[in-house]
Amino acid sequence: MNTIWIVMPILIVLMFLLGTELTRDSFTAVARKPVALILGTIGQIVLLPLVAFAVAKILTLPPVFFMGLVLIACCPGGSSSNAFSMLAKGDVALSVALTAISSVVTLFTLPLIMQAVAFYVSNEANVTIELPIGKLLMQNLALMFVPMLLGVVFRRTMPRHATATNRLLSKAAFPALMLLALLFFLQYPKVIADNFATLGTACTLLIIVTMACGSLLSRAGKTTDAARRTIVIEIGMQNAAQAIAIASSPIIFNNDNMAIPAIIYALLMNVILLIYVFYLRKKQQ
Repeated sequence: MNTIWIVMPILIVLMFLLGTELTRDSFTAVARKPVALILGTIGQIVLLPLVAFAVAKILTLPPVFFMGLVLIACCPGGSSSNAFSMLAKGDVALSVALTAISSVVTLFTLPLIMQAVAFYVSNEANVTIELPIGKLLMQNLALMFVPMLLGVVFRRTMPRHATATNRLLSKAAFPALMLLALLFFLQYPKVIADNFATLGTACTLLIIVTMACGSLLSRAGKTTDAARRTIVIEIGMQNAAQAIAIASSPIIFNNDNMAIPAIIYALLMNVILLIYVFYLRKKQQ
């Protein structure tokens, strides 16, 4: 079974869901406090790929997993981050704005960064890794930007229906991602089992280090506590579905093994973020 035909609908639904959450207030509210928005964007666009590259280099990951780990870091924030920000009593408007902005900006930064990493890995490991940038850009536009835009239009033209749809899709998004993870585990049990310790360590380091850096960035920028919690969550949660779609796509990498880091990341990401939210809730009591 080619998992791309499962991940593509999931990614489209997630991006449409994000579009239904976008309102003018999502941006006007955070425009009055741009420091948090700038720091969150820097954390996602610049900091994450650098940390992923360093972790992959330190752990000497094989080329396919090296690419897979950096690919996760180059993807935008996940739509679940908005729900986690709400649970953590963060700045939900900031979370929605950061997710939307990163979804647009990474349309262009992801191909550039991944091309540079592919060139580096090819030279270091004496392998040939080609990245069709044009096809990657077109796939991202079709699977991410267009569904998000349709969600925005739906919200503006039928706000009441959009609210109901958003509520329904929000409940289905996480189970759908976990179903995708389960299918990968069933399809590649040996590869995942053999590499779980290494990739689990890599993904855990990526999540924890970037979350810590996000907290330091926020403190340096003297943001509010709510904004800091949101920035930590946004940097710690990436769109694993997009990474899987790019790795598995027959017109881009066509390599399911490259998607395995994203599968493990998706599982660990939710566990670590739930622990973080639980810690915050206990602290706030």
